[in-house]
Order: sequence, then structure tokens, then C-alpha cells
Amino acid sequence: MSIPHRAPGGFPVVGVIGGGQLARMCAGPAAELGVTLSVLAEGPDASAALVVPSSPVGEYTDVETVRAFARECDVVTFDHEHVPAEVLEALVADGVAVRPGPVALLHAQDKLVMREALTAAGVPCPRWTSATTAAEVAAFASQVGWPVVAKTPRGGYDGKGVLVAERAEDLESWLATAADRGEPLLLEESVPFVRELAVLLARSPSGQAAAWPVVETVQTEGICTEVIAPAPGLGEDAARRATAIGLDIAAALEVTGVMAVELFELEDGSVLVNELAMRPHNSGHWSMDGSVTGQFEQHLRAVLDLPLGSPRPRAPWTVMGNVLGGEHPDLYPTYRHVMARDPELKVHLYGKGVRPGRKIGHVNVSGEDLTDLRERARHAADYIEGAISQ
Repeated sequence: MSIPHRAPGGFPVVGVIGGGQLARMCAGPAAELGVTLSVLAEGPDASAALVVPSSPVGEYTDVETVRAFARECDVVTFDHEHVPAEVLEALVADGVAVRPGPVALLHAQDKLVMREALTAAGVPCPRWTSATTAAEVAAFASQVGWPVVAKTPRGGYDGKGVLVAERAEDLESWLATAADRGEPLLLEESVPFVRELAVLLARSPSGQAAAWPVVETVQTEGICTEVIAPAPGLGEDAARRATAIGLDIAAALEVTGVMAVELFELEDGSVLVNELAMRPHNSGHWSMDGSVTGQFEQHLRAVLDLPLGSPRPRAPWTVMGNVLGGEHPDLYPTYRHVMARDPELKVHLYGKGVRPGRKIGHVNVSGEDLTDLRERARHAADYIEGAISQ
């Protein structure tokens, strides 16, 4: 296991488990803060490994590999939530500062645990239950109506692990697979929401917290394709209530680092909590260019227990457009084109191989005309992808 080079002056080493784009986007802020970043990567060509000098390759499910990696770090955090509990507990037993800690992280790893904790804390959620049989599915549907939303408690993201069922028979194979794993399915009512919102905040071990403006997220086939900051038409009182829900969750679960709370906004203006993510999140990518302190810098500040930076927006509006993989693997020519066409655009590509539907980058653009910003962000993302040619 390679040893990261420490910066002079007593500056710490932050270890990130996982070499994806979230770890990659911590590299610039780490350099600016003067701290050293080390990444436990899945392979030498992982997104973060391409830009972080200290990127040993190892399996995040192997206890001894992770322990050896953590020995060279002052604090350990995550690119994803999939590190097994026994690995995290071994780090804590070794005295490693793991942020967020295993107990908090479990609520992002297991949706059933999350629902139980939020319900106990009085947080507004969709009606839900767990089910292992078709009879239990039918009983729940008799209470909330069809369709019902079925989710695998662990491992789902970007629309994976989610099925909208119109009848109990739709879930036969899912129930069988869940039984093989020894776990139930999470069932939720289908919520008639008007749009999706997200609250992004950061909390440090000392309890300091800071929240960015509430944003609107736009989903296409289960994948976030656009984020608008702040959420258009969201009144101050509604934004304050949504932010308070996020801050209450972070305090109740003792979260450290950045956390995203995904919300459903209902027709009456109320919100229900959909899911949690305890790491920098797609809904916060706009903050890299649109706020005084971006989410990746703030995450590093938070896990190191440094004073948090201001989340204040730099412009009235910022729009983020996700770049998804298409049929054209050569991105550099289209990347150059959109930079020339719109010099105010900020383009962030992740160094990932192109695969249809895969998130390979995003664009940010800020200003005063929201309609114009949305068009520019969408055009740039579509052009880089190859969905349009002019």
C-alpha cells in the first residue's frame, strides 16, 4: 500500500474510500485547502485515480486492505455508501476518525433502517412498510392504493432497485430474490408529487451546520438530468421548512460531512422525504461554480472539523445539466466546441468511459435569466453527449 506524501506545516491527510467522480472532484478543493487527498481506488483507471497522485488500488470490502489504507490517513470518508458495516466497525475499533460514522452511514445504506429512523423522529415520509410475501404486498396496497413503489433496501441508485408495481404479481421475482438474500422489500405509497426538491447541507463533528438553497431536481427515466438553484417559485417559508427538516435529520443521525435530503413537493406545498445520501451529491454539483463554498470543499472542511464556508449563491440562478454517455466515445471535440460557444459555461468531465446513460460529466451556468440558463445548460450537455450536432 503506497503512503501519501504529507504537506509540510502539519496539514492532514483525508482518505476517501472509492475512486469515483465524487472523490475526483475533491482533488481541487483539497489542494486549495492545503490538505493531502488519498483515494482507495477500484483500479488504476478509476475516475479519481487519474488525478489524485496517492490512489492505491484495493477492494473496499476487504477489511485488511481498508485498514492498511486508513492507517496513513487522519480522517476517512467516502465516495459511495457501499462499504460493509464490518469494515467500518474495524476502522472505528482501530481509532480511525470515520466520517460519517458507521451508525449514521447505515441510514444511507439501508432504506428500511432510514425509514424506521425518520418515522421515529417524526420526519414526514411516504407511507411505507416492509414485505416478504405477495399477501403482504396486497395488504399494503389495500391501504394506500395501487400502484405501490417497491425498493430493494440496499444498493439501488439512479432508478436502479426501484419498481412501480401495478399488482402483486409484478413483484413475484423481486420477492423471490429478496427471500434469497434474506431481506424484505421496502414498499412505499406512490406519491402524487408536483416536483422533486433537494436540501444539501454539511455538518461537522462539533455540530456546526450550513445549508445551501433548496434546489429543484429534474429526473429523466430515474436519472437526474437537471438541477435548478434555487428551486423556482419556492417561497421563503417553504424553503425554510424544507431546510429545517434536513438540519433536524443531520442532527438526529449525527451526520458528519455533506448530506443530501431528496424530497417530494406535494400540491399543497408540503414535502415528504424520499431518500438520503451521506456524501457530496448530484443535486449539489451546481455549488462548485454557483456558491461561495462548493460541496466538495465543504465536505472536506466538515470531515476535518474545520470552520464551514459560506453556502451563499454567487448569482440569482445556477443551472446544472448532467452529461450522460451516448454513442460517441470521443468527447474532447464536443467539449472544446461548447467551451467556445459559451465562455461562461463551466464544464466538468469525470474521466470515465462512455456508456449510454452513464453519468460522465456535468455543466454549470449562472446568471439572471433562468430560461436562457436552462437552454444553455441543456444544449451543452446534449452536444457533448452527441445527442445534437449544432
